[in-house]
Amino acid sequence: MSTTHETGAEHGTAPQDGAGHGSALLAEIRRVLARVDAHASRGPAGGPPPPAAQPDTASAPPPPGPLDTLVACFGLTPFERDLVLLTAAQEVEPTAPARCAAASGDPERAYPTFSLALAALTEPHWSALTPVAPLRRWRIVEPADDSLLTTARLRLDERILHFLLGSPHLDARLHGRLRRAPAPDRLTPSYERAADRITAAWTTHPAGTPPLAEVTGGDPRSRADIAAAAAARAGLGLYAMNAEDVPTDPAERDRLARLWQREAILLPAALLVEAGEPDREQRAATEAFLAGAAVPVVVSGAEPLSRDHPHGTRVPVPRLDDEEQLAVWADAFTGTGLDENELRSLVAQFQLPPHAVRLAADTVRRDLPGTGEHDAAVLAWRAGLAEARPGMEALGRRIEPRAGWDDLVLHERQTAVLREIVAHVRRRPTVHQQWGFAAALRHGLGVTALFAGGSGTGKTLAAEVMAKELGLDLFVIDLSQVVSKYIGETEKNLRRVFDAAERGGALLLFDEADALFGKRSEVRDSHDRYANLEVSYLLMRMEAYRGLAVLTTNMKKALDTAFLRRIRFVVDFPFPAEPERAEIWRRVLPARAPAEDLDPDLLAQLTVAGGSIRNIALSGAFLAAEEGGALQMRHMLAAARTEYLKLERSLTPGEVRGWT
Repeated sequence: MSTTHETGAEHGTAPQDGAGHGSALLAEIRRVLARVDAHASRGPAGGPPPPAAQPDTASAPPPPGPLDTLVACFGLTPFERDLVLLTAAQEVEPTAPARCAAASGDPERAYPTFSLALAALTEPHWSALTPVAPLRRWRIVEPADDSLLTTARLRLDERILHFLLGSPHLDARLHGRLRRAPAPDRLTPSYERAADRITAAWTTHPAGTPPLAEVTGGDPRSRADIAAAAAARAGLGLYAMNAEDVPTDPAERDRLARLWQREAILLPAALLVEAGEPDREQRAATEAFLAGAAVPVVVSGAEPLSRDHPHGTRVPVPRLDDEEQLAVWADAFTGTGLDENELRSLVAQFQLPPHAVRLAADTVRRDLPGTGEHDAAVLAWRAGLAEARPGMEALGRRIEPRAGWDDLVLHERQTAVLREIVAHVRRRPTVHQQWGFAAALRHGLGVTALFAGGSGTGKTLAAEVMAKELGLDLFVIDLSQVVSKYIGETEKNLRRVFDAAERGGALLLFDEADALFGKRSEVRDSHDRYANLEVSYLLMRMEAYRGLAVLTTNMKKALDTAFLRRIRFVVDFPFPAEPERAEIWRRVLPARAPAEDLDPDLLAQLTVAGGSIRNIALSGAFLAAEEGGALQMRHMLAAARTEYLKLERSLTPGEVRGWT
């Protein structure tokens, strides 16, 4: 978090003339000290106060300085204004302590006090001393010890002193909690309109309610960019804090709220509260903090902080259409050599927020060797993958696709369906946008597939092959880990996955679909009803997903036919017959591996699927390497016994016939 000092110019305010305002402040301080001297000269008996100095009306009034701004912002009376000057004198005028001691009649009391101020300054009033009056409420002037209120040493807050001297900066007590959120150089038209809505919400909020707005959806950076642009339109800077940093202790929370509200007035600035996913206690603390906001605040979160109690106008982060995305990509990649067709291909695959597109463009410019447009297109695609990847890393297991079509051993009919699936994904922009099918059909345009077959029959490998063919990452989502027994949690987990994947660049493989799918029986209770809702939600998101979403199952017969009708492709992965197993053995044994009398046709007698074949081949290789010799059938036999133990099966004589 930023701990640098921020100047007023950084918030869109005019730079302050420190020398000019400093001179004016010193002149005002001398005027107040003159009244202190006059009080001292009257002695204990006192006397009538000297007449107040009259302003010079012959010359044009000077522009308002920090002192005038402080008085206007916090509604200080003339007495309170002079009291601020008296405490400032203690900091900047070397003679002030002695003059205060003389006026107090006590050499030990060489500092300002409320007692001295009430006696020496004009228009005194006792209410200025109360905790709810501006001086103490906003911690402008505070008693420095626990002695009697009227005789306690008064100190001008350090932040206020720097402000008066023309050196504004973020209060040091807020460092570590707050960070600057600079306004972006440019926004897309959709984001501009969202920013305008926030600015309008601040200025038109009903009387008696805090100036709040809530921005939801998108990613944190996009929400912050929109909020910062809204603040700039209102002539404000923007600072951000996490809801987790709001104190749960009421007294601490009140101190933070007052400190920030004072800071927001002095800078001036608005506050962005990033809600995240607070627990119940933290949510209540955040709600209380927001309820007392008297300055502009934006609540930011992927989901609304509270669905029942909106925090001002709710502004969703707009989803950019293809033309707006194209404009963002074209602007970011200017000068890289990408033509419109290449840009449209990127837009069809990736739905990155503008800041991520610009980061991808920066990466391309850094790595571009300058050898041709094709290189730029490849680098742009890789940069898009890199920018789309972070949101998915925590939600699934990423597999970097390396397998090709030659690594698959399937019947031609299955391979043909897989190639058709690839064509559907690759040609979506042509069919949907250019040919108009998206407007004509509107629903069910996502490419969805179900891979059904036993363990080790090649379902994940097939997904990997398609991901490589499409130039995408493969993310495996274990549905058994996503499904929750708590109502609503499964949909919440699935929403996280799809929202992250919407950036593009990912082929989603939902493993263990049996954890969620099954025959729909008669609805007996709420759990049955919500289980059906969970499945419906998954299928709805799969159908709307821009990329390819694949479900895998070991039990196709257990799936409800009503759900199967909503899946575009169903590919069966049968248990490999002996000829297919022999071919798998030939492909898993590297040509460089030292082998002696290995016979793939004999090895194919083992009735195991491709996954187990790979395990046996690898284990046998390690056994041979440990012996320091070539890979032989006896090593495969030992490895097969180990694999069969794992599968809780026994080797039959027919499976090893002819091995020795």
